[in-house]
Amino acid sequence: MSVPLTVLVPGGSGQLGRDLAALASPSVDVVAPGSAELDVTATGQVLAAVGALAERAREAGSAPVVINAAAYTAVDAAETDEERAFAVNADGPRVLAAACASRRVPLIHVSTDYVFSGDASQPYEPSDELGPRSAYGRTKAAGEDAVLGSGAASWVVRTGWLYGHSGSNFVKTMTRLESSRETLSVVDDQIGGPTWTAELAAGLLELASRVAAGDGPEGRILHCTNAGEVSWCGFARAIFKHLGADPARVRPCTSAEYPQAAARPAYSVLSPSSWKEAWLTPLRSWEEALAAYFASAK
Repeated sequence: MSVPLTVLVPGGSGQLGRDLAALASPSVDVVAPGSAELDVTATGQVLAAVGALAERAREAGSAPVVINAAAYTAVDAAETDEERAFAVNADGPRVLAAACASRRVPLIHVSTDYVFSGDASQPYEPSDELGPRSAYGRTKAAGEDAVLGSGAASWVVRTGWLYGHSGSNFVKTMTRLESSRETLSVVDDQIGGPTWTAELAAGLLELASRVAAGDGPEGRILHCTNAGEVSWCGFARAIFKHLGADPARVRPCTSAEYPQAAARPAYSVLSPSSWKEAWLTPLRSWEEALAAYFASAK
């Protein structure tokens, strides 16, 4: 049974936050402040925002839920700015979870595939051992611990390789480079699951509805990505195909040939089992989602 929702989305100006606000049904009231309006590291601001959410929901006769989409996502920059990344990705969720616990507001916290080492040969399950290889991954893992240990009614949803119509992302970068370069090299030894933020947002809103109705999943860590797996090179070639360009213009290279400040997991595919076992709607394949993304942009 669905109930009217009032949802607070910290990080509302990001690509996921924007889709959460855009896709909400008429029975869902979304408040989606950007970081300039709500700094998740500022305790006073967070307490006030969660308090206002609870009051707004009470007045509307709806159920309050927080979906935390705020994050420091500059993976390479985090290597030399780990203190700031930790503040946003770990301290922020800790403050937010404490505020939610005090007002008895459920919290859904978005995390990442980068909390894993990438040494696996099959999709990661929520219970698999963590082993982040980057500052970004370490700070996101710390954020998960903070949320789950807070005493709040909380769920962590891991996802990965996000792209959407707003913000900067791999699909937009490839689209820009296709028009400016004859060929380009893209790493072919990192495998993951590309995920359209619109489809992740729909899944998070479905989860929020379940949580608000008192039917939240027993498992507190869930994985949600578009189905399937591909390398960055394979993903880039698929993007080129949708742009009407020759996919062969994208040439494979190794991670060693394209050094970056932060180490990336070689294999970070997330298993959909936890999502399906919670009776949440499975996301379609990454190929179908990418086609829908380009169709929606026309």
